[in-house]
Amino acid sequence: MKKIRLRRKGMTLIEMLVAIAVMIIVTEGFTYMLVRSWDSNKSIIEMGLASTTASRAVNRTIIQLRAIKQADNGDYPIEEADDFDLTIYTDIDDDGVTERVHYYLDLATDTFKRGVTDPNAGTPVTYPAGDTTTTTLAQFITNESTEPVFSYYNDDYPGDTTNNPLATPASLGNIQLIKMWLKVNIDPVHAPENINIESFVDLRNLHGYE
Repeated sequence: MKKIRLRRKGMTLIEMLVAIAVMIIVTEGFTYMLVRSWDSNKSIIEMGLASTTASRAVNRTIIQLRAIKQADNGDYPIEEADDFDLTIYTDIDDDGVTERVHYYLDLATDTFKRGVTDPNAGTPVTYPAGDTTTTTLAQFITNESTEPVFSYYNDDYPGDTTNNPLATPASLGNIQLIKMWLKVNIDPVHAPENINIESFVDLRNLHGYE
């Protein structure tokens, strides 16, 4: 009886090179997808953290604006009201002393900051020029020069939309309502959209102020 022998044929060199090339292509594609996924998730997390910080900064500022009051030397509760600068008087740390508080957007570093100045003792007390201490409240703020952080409204808003928002620098005695707007973007060149954080504060302590 004749025996039949089966010969096992191994891979040729060309087949092996093709298999290796395919494996490299698949591996590179998987690695690329993994890196892109990691970058995307990392960007989402960083954007979320930046927007959360900015939202807290706006909420904190709104609370402090709501407690606006006359300065300890008798000055009006608002010292300056411009598109990117707002200076008020309030007892920011509840110590019984009214501080001068300066909120502003540092356009050079895209940071929203707060400067605080304590009064010097005397009769009357005096407030030194400039900010004594400065704190960064939020980063990655991308408001352009035509996109004010602060907008001001008189007591006739929202009925009067012709004269509101008020022209800046605003006439201090006309301000009854302030809108805050921060645009957040950790990578404005590549990221698709900004996150907008807006809030209004009614300056109740200024109603009927004389």
